[in-house]
Amino acid sequence: MSEEEKKHAHNHAHTKAVINRLSKAIGHMEAIKRMVEDGRDCSEILIQLSAVKSAINNTGKVVLQDHIEHCVVEAVESGDYQVIEDLNKAIDYFMKS
Repeated sequence: MSEEEKKHAHNHAHTKAVINRLSKAIGHMEAIKRMVEDGRDCSEILIQLSAVKSAINNTGKVVLQDHIEHCVVEAVESGDYQVIEDLNKAIDYFMKS
């Protein structure tokens, strides 16, 4: 099987939800930037940063679940076991953040 044949399609069931979550996080970050520019209290800024961090982590969970349920299953069914090693690396990076 060639490398091109081993590549699997990235069919994501929750793409729209992920995009919406990311858009909200971006908007939230822009609001935090304005807070900093306006000289708002550092404690308030830290609380808002924590909320964005949580939103990003939850978005990552959705992406991970989608990846396992669709991409990983399809790749393994087609004989592409490299996807498991790649997933382990991605999880390591995600958990370090």
